[in-house]
Amino acid sequence: MKQEVVNIYLMPGMAANPSIFENIKLPEQQFKIHWLEWFIPEKDETLAHYAKRMCEKIDQPNVVLLGVSFGGVLVQEMVKCIDVKKLIVVSSIKSKHELPKHLQLLKVTKAYKILPTQLVGSINLLSKFVLGETIKRRIELYKKYLSVDDKRYLDWAIKEMVCWEQSEPNPNAIYIHGNKDAVFPDSCGGNCIVIKGGTHVMIINKYKWFNENLPKLILN
Repeated sequence: MKQEVVNIYLMPGMAANPSIFENIKLPEQQFKIHWLEWFIPEKDETLAHYAKRMCEKIDQPNVVLLGVSFGGVLVQEMVKCIDVKKLIVVSSIKSKHELPKHLQLLKVTKAYKILPTQLVGSINLLSKFVLGETIKRRIELYKKYLSVDDKRYLDWAIKEMVCWEQSEPNPNAIYIHGNKDAVFPDSCGGNCIVIKGGTHVMIINKYKWFNENLPKLILN
């Protein structure tokens, strides 16, 4: 009997293009990988509505959804619209309570409204916000991955990230986090697979771990 192929949809982080997944290679006889991409949100669009529109990009049933960082927040919203085989959330947060204090402050003060996202063409602001301070030393590398620089998208994404209202983790999700994640440092607790030495960009630099372990996590 021919083995059924599992379709896996991968959602990158804020402003990132799906090439962050270029080294994710799974056995082709078992898995088919699809890359999802950010599109420009409608005016005043909610994250829930955006998630519903992103679900329209999925044309198979019973898929696996994997999201990284803000993409991990989005896929947690998407599963409120569609049934999935597995939900995997990487380098992200499980609920609003894991949002770092400086990002919570953006929400309380609504300072996210005045961030200079129109200057993001230099990529410095974006890399600091999305990938953390230490990434400054490797800015050229991440120019490759951070390519969505439309101000409408960035204003929307930052707002929806800091204002996300999920209060409890999804009990059916597989959460994977690095213990060296400087962007979301409070996300290793609870029901979570913790990768030693994993940073916020571990989907890129620890891809071997994912290639080895994703098949087991998906099929078990």
